[in-house]
Amino acid sequence: MIAKDKVFWKKKILNIGGKIKALGHPLIMGIINITPDSFFPGSRSREIEDMLIKARQHNENGADILDLGGYSTRPGADEVSIDEELERVIPAVEKIAEEFPDISISIDTFRSQVAAKAIEAGAHMVNDVSGGTLDENMFDTIAHYRVPYILMHMRGDPKTMTQKTEYNNVVQDVISVLQNKLFDLEKRGVGDVIIDPGFGFAKTVEQNFELFSNLQAFQILERPILVGLSRKSMIWRTLKVNPEDALNGTTALNSIALLKGADILRVHDVKETKEIIQLFKFINN
Repeated sequence: MIAKDKVFWKKKILNIGGKIKALGHPLIMGIINITPDSFFPGSRSREIEDMLIKARQHNENGADILDLGGYSTRPGADEVSIDEELERVIPAVEKIAEEFPDISISIDTFRSQVAAKAIEAGAHMVNDVSGGTLDENMFDTIAHYRVPYILMHMRGDPKTMTQKTEYNNVVQDVISVLQNKLFDLEKRGVGDVIIDPGFGFAKTVEQNFELFSNLQAFQILERPILVGLSRKSMIWRTLKVNPEDALNGTTALNSIALLKGADILRVHDVKETKEIIQLFKFINN
């Protein structure tokens, strides 16, 4: 395991849509799911008007990035065709880019075709839950468009990932996979890569907490770290509640994540996350 007192250099700026985002303080990524079946009902926006209301709320509450997804990746989620995913997300990207020109837009997809069309429609970065494993063209697409890329760890796909939780050492194994993929991206000239350990994806509840406890170990990859555990089952199953009642647990773990070096928090609840970061900045100052 990595020595706790070792100091690693970490990239502290991102070029998002031609704008330099400094990571001197944590960024907030607000979730917008344009789906009928995402695990948290409060994040679903099936109509454009509902999506715009959610986007406006996230923007007013302090989101730095809006993450739009048209394919639910909850465990066991049904497959969505490329055409249907495009029909869901492209109008949403275009509308948000028009209504909120100053906010950064992320497209949450593991398909290179969807990523490319979303970038052309106004998205500034790609959030790929599969880390390039479900589409062999994704890394080349990122290299072509030269946009920031969120490299997440996952095994299998939404239907099979719960059966793929065997690790020798979950922390070391996840870091090793991400490191190899980073080398691959760097060979293609991709510089702006954000690391996501993939909480909830091909990990048991216990493995999720082991990853979280060792979050600082991911500093060895020398890239910004995104933490996405908002209202996930590792929280609500542990607390014996449901996703609707998991805000308090989410807030607690996000606070700890900041202390462990998280640079971006991907959340359903932007206002509460903004308050965490304000207090975190005050403590650090």
